[in-house]
Amino acid sequence: MQPTPNRKIDTAALQLKETVVSINRVTKVVKGGKNLSFSALVVVGDSAQKVVGFGAGKAKEVPAAIKKGLEAAKKNLRKIHVLGGTIPHPVLGRFGSGLVLLKPAPQGTGVIAGGAVRAVVEACGIPNVFTKSLGSRNPHNSVKATINALEQLREKSEVAELRGLAVDKL
Repeated sequence: MQPTPNRKIDTAALQLKETVVSINRVTKVVKGGKNLSFSALVVVGDSAQKVVGFGAGKAKEVPAAIKKGLEAAKKNLRKIHVLGGTIPHPVLGRFGSGLVLLKPAPQGTGVIAGGAVRAVVEACGIPNVFTKSLGSRNPHNSVKATINALEQLREKSEVAELRGLAVDKL
């Protein structure tokens, strides 16, 4: 099922919380020697509005890379459908060789996730969910696969409309 297209989300009305997922030192070998720079992967989200986004930034210094990643993440926000305190149905997200499985969890379970997946799920504001990283554990692929999985979540009314049925018939 194709994800819904992004609608522009106003960042001024949101209480965004940022999380730096990874910082990587990158070296480029040139004629005069080695050029050092830093790459940062940042996840931002508003848990009250169920909005999440990610961005990557590169710069000569770590704070500048984080700032660039934060600006990219604010331009890349998505609204996520959540059912009560968990997700409505199991879903498998894929990006490159990264696979992330998200499953609904009962109230009080908490976020069962690791690393990059945990950062995205907590930024989105999902309090109870089981996750499993199946493919590559590269932070970039894991974040993008998790976002892909969250975009696939559908509400009952949306599914009923797509199938041409009443909500109670599902």
